[in-house]
Amino acid sequence: MKKRYAYNHDPITFDFAQTTDRFYVEEIPLHPFKKKGSYLILKIQKKEMSTFKLITVLAKASQLKQRDIGYAGLKDKSATTIQYISIPKQYEKEVIKNLTTEKIEILEQYYSKSPIKIGQLKGNRFAIILKNVTPQASEMIQKVAREMAQKGIPNYFGYQRFGEDSKSYLQGKEIAHSGKKLKGAKEKLLVAAYQSHLFNAWLSERVRISKIISDHTLEKAAKKLSYPKGLVEVLQDQPQFFKLFIGDDIQEYPYGKSYFFREFKGVCEAFLEQKVAPTGLLCGSHAKRAIADARHLEEPFDDHELYALKGERRLAWIFPKKLAFSYNEKKAQLRLQFYLPKGAYATTFLEEIAKCSLQPQS
Repeated sequence: MKKRYAYNHDPITFDFAQTTDRFYVEEIPLHPFKKKGSYLILKIQKKEMSTFKLITVLAKASQLKQRDIGYAGLKDKSATTIQYISIPKQYEKEVIKNLTTEKIEILEQYYSKSPIKIGQLKGNRFAIILKNVTPQASEMIQKVAREMAQKGIPNYFGYQRFGEDSKSYLQGKEIAHSGKKLKGAKEKLLVAAYQSHLFNAWLSERVRISKIISDHTLEKAAKKLSYPKGLVEVLQDQPQFFKLFIGDDIQEYPYGKSYFFREFKGVCEAFLEQKVAPTGLLCGSHAKRAIADARHLEEPFDDHELYALKGERRLAWIFPKKLAFSYNEKKAQLRLQFYLPKGAYATTFLEEIAKCSLQPQS
């Protein structure tokens, strides 16, 4: 799949590496935790350890089953990450006593009436150190990043979703089409990779359409897309880059109720004001589909044989927040800090800035 970038600036060169001393991420919980409750909440910092490995270590330390340990989201191994974990309160002494690895540090403890569940987070705060950044590149990165914070970026799944060879989705497709019940977390992740691949392909196509409408005259855009001039004229009248079609699923941003896009009045303005954003399909047995024109554009990226997962909608467009920069000209390093809503990838934001893939080459 060819990933299309939304912005028209020239590519920006810098050195990116996802390592524990250059890539930091902190999970922001959905709600503040309490001082009382039947579940212990641990704010944990980990290095060189995936969330799955963390759960394994905690299960061994507490003698709990892995399913009894709650977490909100998966965090990468090659990073310094902070996330929240829940365990039943009665296992507090065991886990504190037996947790001896230097890769894990308990920063704070809270309590809650209920365990943490997947997806129960607002988003993530990132701090990333880019190297080999010239003064000119630093200026451009800061300028482009601020523009993206104002106008938004496509919410592609990052390369991490698709394995080292970027082809795990092919195994997922095969498993999804087998009709069998999924066995274990690995098969679920593979099918989710296929689901994500379809989403990325749809989003890339919508970015392509939006770029043609934004970058060309009415006549040329209509010819390139084989659209009626009347439709292109209506789309070109929309003030935002990502063009909305009748039947698009629109969600309150960053989370909230959703509704179908039926009339232009008010919605495009709300999108510009970051109050709403369109969503894309993560196909599955219970997924909400778009309607009308938007469904016509979505249909080629749907798969009705993928019913092993329930499916859902995912924000197609997001707005990076809380930008901060610190440039060291002597070291040619730029520290970039920002916040993204849950499910969004920091590398997707960086790739939109760089205008190229940042996936490590094996």
